[in-house]
Amino acid sequence: MASIKDVAAVAGVSVATVSRVLNAHPSVSAETRARVLAAVESLGYRPNAVARSLRTDQTHTLGLVISDVLNPYFTELARSVEEEARSCGYSVIIGNADERPDLQDHHVRNLLDRRIDGLLVSPTDGGSPLMLDAARAGTPMVFVDRWIPGVDVPVVRADGRTAVQDLVSHLYRLGHRRVAIIAGPAATTTGSERVEAFRAALASYGLPLPDVYIGQGDFQAASGRRVTEGFLDLPEPPDAVFAADNLMALGALDAIRARGLRVPDDIALAAFDDIPWFVHTDPPVTAIAQPTGELGRAAVRALVDRIEGRPTASVTLTARLVVRRSCGEAGEAGQTGEAGEAGEAGEAGEAGEAGQDGGIPEQTRVVPVPASPTPPLPPVQRSTT
Repeated sequence: MASIKDVAAVAGVSVATVSRVLNAHPSVSAETRARVLAAVESLGYRPNAVARSLRTDQTHTLGLVISDVLNPYFTELARSVEEEARSCGYSVIIGNADERPDLQDHHVRNLLDRRIDGLLVSPTDGGSPLMLDAARAGTPMVFVDRWIPGVDVPVVRADGRTAVQDLVSHLYRLGHRRVAIIAGPAATTTGSERVEAFRAALASYGLPLPDVYIGQGDFQAASGRRVTEGFLDLPEPPDAVFAADNLMALGALDAIRARGLRVPDDIALAAFDDIPWFVHTDPPVTAIAQPTGELGRAAVRALVDRIEGRPTASVTLTARLVVRRSCGEAGEAGQTGEAGEAGEAGEAGEAGEAGQDGGIPEQTRVVPVPASPTPPLPPVQRSTT
């Protein structure tokens, strides 16, 4: 592999002159510049990015620490981050925290040691002193999906409260009154926020959320199985379960089937964070979908603005309910009229974007469900899957 000394020898100039040409220094004559660039081309010389970063104080590299690379939501988020970063001239180094605060801090520390230009993090908990220290030290940083209260950096996230309200309205409409939740870790903002949104939505219908109907999970499948088994062992099991993320929903589905029960005949199931797999399960799972791809792209744009000294602000997008057949909807699947018209009017933009961001097929309908139990309730748009 050619070195900068080889380029200098072929071009008949000093190493310092080659360096000035490669860094576009104006003091080099046009003739010398042309000779050096010709030598670079003939030798196939590529400047050392690390050495250049020491001179320019930039590596054009971003760090991304995600909570769980096995979660399809975060896999899609990482993909959109990498694509947007590449379009902005940056590379991305990814660290997987595996929902462990210690592993999260390990990756953050290593990325900072590598002199990345900026950091994107989906925090695994709300108590990382390292993250607070990095923010106070002026490290360009953006939180995505989750955040740490009290750390003054922009947050790019989706607000799921309206979608949770829509889900509870949907469950109420279908006759479900004993509704339980598999919660995420209380130390995460998304874990606590989804429980509180669910509790408030149930209260708007006069429905309680007793402690026995709140199962503590960890956003991973095994906890979904464990919590659901506990629900099914209750003297009065719930008639519907809401899993606060997709992997816990898959664990819940395993636990229900292991008891010889069927969804939704014996118990309804819904999830937060739609994934492509949900349309292929039996039955397809009703879920709340986040605009995952746009979250990743918006996070990168915010971070690049921060790196380059432009004003930045937090970004809040909107999650939405996608109705399929896991809550007892099958009997209404043939309804048309108002719901069908709404689907035609609203699907072109939303379904197209969802297909890009989260793999949701075009035939899936986004459901506008009323926030009040007062009848009459409008028909619900259905999936034809």
